[in-house]
Amino acid sequence: MDTHINSLSYFRSHWTVWKIQGIAYKQIYWRKLYLFYSLLIILFITIGYPLHLGMSVFQSDNLPDDLKNLTIFATCLACSLKIIIYAYNFDKVYKMEQLLRQLDSRVSGKEETYIYNQLKTQLRNILFIFISIYLPTGVFAEMSFIFQDKRRLMYPAWFPFDWRNSTRNYCIANIYQIVGLSYQILQNYVNDCYPAVMLCIISAHTKMLYKRFERIGIKDTGDSEVQKELEACITDHKRLLELFRTMESFMSLSMLIQFAVTALGICVSSATFIFFVTDPMGRTYFFFYGLAMPLQIFPTCYYGTDTELWFGKLHYAAFSCNWTKQSRSFKKKLMLFVECSLKQSTAMAGGMVRIHVATFFSTLKFAYSLFTILLRMQK
Repeated sequence: MDTHINSLSYFRSHWTVWKIQGIAYKQIYWRKLYLFYSLLIILFITIGYPLHLGMSVFQSDNLPDDLKNLTIFATCLACSLKIIIYAYNFDKVYKMEQLLRQLDSRVSGKEETYIYNQLKTQLRNILFIFISIYLPTGVFAEMSFIFQDKRRLMYPAWFPFDWRNSTRNYCIANIYQIVGLSYQILQNYVNDCYPAVMLCIISAHTKMLYKRFERIGIKDTGDSEVQKELEACITDHKRLLELFRTMESFMSLSMLIQFAVTALGICVSSATFIFFVTDPMGRTYFFFYGLAMPLQIFPTCYYGTDTELWFGKLHYAAFSCNWTKQSRSFKKKLMLFVECSLKQSTAMAGGMVRIHVATFFSTLKFAYSLFTILLRMQK
């Protein structure tokens, strides 16, 4: 094994965010203090932030404000639901990391190391996509608030105090919205980025296993050694399937929520950008918001498709090895593996929707259908 092979290093930023969000309590020494901090985050951010937005949905006299409030409320509500689901299933993260350590220990040879080095570039691109999503959206949301001509909140919302006639209360309300939005952006980052990164790593390890199968029997090391190589590869396949199924159960419900919110967000932001908002900062905000929504799900859908593709290729790798010269026992084991590998491995969201590029385009089509309904209602 190459000493630099460590897939867990790609999750350092996720662990940092999880600690900030108050759900990584096993990693913290000051447990009681951290649990108190976690409770505050849950009450004031995870529950409180979407609640204070939701209580003012369609309560404004200004339609653009109502639409802006609806889009951010739907996004924040989905974000809070997803982080709660992840926190509930958080023990699965430790299980997946244990499986990744075992798979990393099997990486060897130039071909597998090359695939691992390619993985670094792919994960860097994923990180770049999510930074390019959240940074402009957050910046223009803040700028549209700074350059407004009268005293208003960044997002229309309900507060249990009068912020319109009190400068102190107005500052408190805006600080809460800015801090809450920052936490929500961090939640969105870890909610959307973690499944994409994990599926990308699973895809890379499946490619490595493909190369491992191809090398079986190439060197004349004797029947017992060749069978050990085959059994080790079959064990790797079982670990990969277990990792894949664990990841699927971890992200299943949250991805279903995200698909629904993405369609709604694209529809409402597009309608608002075209028909209702006239000021430059507001239009820029809705442009980047509408662009960000599909990009949130695309990396996960792409690597969901890629993982399904490489799992489906493994039986070809089995027949690419030097199996013709091997013993009858070897061929029986190989055939059993081939039969098992023929079963399609497709990640499902909520047990109903494929996490696939086809679903990404179906979500865009659904958003367009909602948009045409809005157009007809306007007429």
